[in-house]
Amino acid sequence: MNSVVISATGLFTPSDSISNQELVESFNQYVENYNKTNKEAIEAGDKLALAPSSVAFIEKASGIKSRFVLEKDNILDAQQMAPNFTPRDDSEMSQMCEMGVAAATQALENAQLSAEDIDLVIVAASNTERAYPAIAVELQTALGCGGYAFDMNVACSSATFGMKTAYDAICAGTSRRVLVVNPEICSGHLNFKDRDCHFIFGDVCTATIIESKADAEARNLTDYYQISQFKLITQFSNNIRNNFGFLNREADEPQDLLFKQQGRKVFKEVIPMVVNLIQEVVESDAKSLPDIRTLWLHQANINMNQLIAKKLLGQLPSPEQAPIVLDRYANTSSAGSVIAFHKHRDHMAVGEYGVLCSFGAGYSAGAILLQKVKGVSG
Repeated sequence: MNSVVISATGLFTPSDSISNQELVESFNQYVENYNKTNKEAIEAGDKLALAPSSVAFIEKASGIKSRFVLEKDNILDAQQMAPNFTPRDDSEMSQMCEMGVAAATQALENAQLSAEDIDLVIVAASNTERAYPAIAVELQTALGCGGYAFDMNVACSSATFGMKTAYDAICAGTSRRVLVVNPEICSGHLNFKDRDCHFIFGDVCTATIIESKADAEARNLTDYYQISQFKLITQFSNNIRNNFGFLNREADEPQDLLFKQQGRKVFKEVIPMVVNLIQEVVESDAKSLPDIRTLWLHQANINMNQLIAKKLLGQLPSPEQAPIVLDRYANTSSAGSVIAFHKHRDHMAVGEYGVLCSFGAGYSAGAILLQKVKGVSG
């Protein structure tokens, strides 16, 4: 079997950012307007009054302080409370493809490759802006990659499941180099009128290049990481759900079909599943948890990540042991763990191990045991 590595990553970050303070001011204005407009119905008991949000509530509940978005103004407009994406003609590049080109171009540069060197493109994201033609095929054409391309969706675990698919293609000999891209426009499916989740998500795009170790060794790369083991798991649950789709175009209240979750149930059920998964992927390579230098975890909730790391390490993690990027990026669905890996791996020494892990709706979870096999002095 071929030795397979992650040879490079790329990251596209939107220029617009929304602070918690900005988000709360907008939301609370919406709440005030709603309660005033529906005063009689609320007093009659026909409708429930909405409760305001606060910066303190958001940061305590999630650890999130800000989020990047593609379109800021209309999210903060108390009359609209949703991004306004200008429709693009079919002849124009889609929003997700545009993000993918930016992240993929950076990854290709970091890998010292050209687009022609890629023979499989996978766009793995929690939602795509259209059913077909595939965003991946559009991205393949826009970049000038060869081979074939397809979209896949495993919600917040899309990146790790995409990487496993890439790994299998390389091991089977059907692909030589694979580009996995995660364009997440989470603001498009977030209900900004819901106090319990209006602060959760941000927009971003990550890209990862996966190839054989032999091919990566032939180039003078700064670093690359060998994939030692994989573990994937799925278990059906309704506790995180998004019902928006082409079957409900006649819905009376489309916003009711957007993202929703039962946070406490998710917290209780997902943590043990992820802890067991990481233990299994580490032990399957005859390693123990003390051998693991870094956990690049899905970036949904700081309290969840700290508890997972504490259960695995026996103590609260240091920033190097479990890097956090959700304070600036919020939850970026499948891209979160890749952002953490992209930004926080320079401290790793050659030979050291880390685990990249995603988890979320489905439930789904994927864990990858990685070993750094090249460094500046390696």
